[in-house]
Amino acid sequence: MSDYYEKNFEKYYKATVDLDPSSFLNPLKERLEPGATILDIGCGSGRDLLWLKKRGFQPYGLEKAENLAHLARDVSGCQVMTGDVLNFDFSHLVFDALLLIGSLVHFETAEVEKVLLRIQKALTPNGLILLTLKEGVGRKQGEDGRVFVLWQESLLRSLAPKLGLRILELNRQTSLLENGEPWLGLLLARV
Repeated sequence: MSDYYEKNFEKYYKATVDLDPSSFLNPLKERLEPGATILDIGCGSGRDLLWLKKRGFQPYGLEKAENLAHLARDVSGCQVMTGDVLNFDFSHLVFDALLLIGSLVHFETAEVEKVLLRIQKALTPNGLILLTLKEGVGRKQGEDGRVFVLWQESLLRSLAPKLGLRILELNRQTSLLENGEPWLGLLLARV
């Protein structure tokens, strides 16, 4: 699926860079101290990096698509690493918060579990994870051919404790894009 983002980086960038992320980033912002370090995993256009930087945090990005990583660096002025969340070595990193805004929408449940376990290696003991996933049942294919895995609140509530996480907040929002699809936002902490 990353091939889509590498080939269509300009289209994706233009569709997302100017959206206001306040509604889904505020729950994280309100719980972090000024100057907190944040790793935006799957940082895409760099929009969220810039938003966090303007609010006094120290954000860094990780993006699999090299073309998007380059744009994210330009937009945000932040350091953006390139790498695949499925095999990136998080053990040498330490962050106060990890951000996964739409980053796991193409991953099956088992892959999401694997990622959430792996990324915790980069989290401080009292660190937070902000995760957003599309809400629904099954899978949905977009007009552009991308397949999205849909999630239900009950599955997320049962999955979190298995991964050593607890849900601090769970909210629902509609997509900021024209499609208005429902999203689940979870603010997580270690048990």
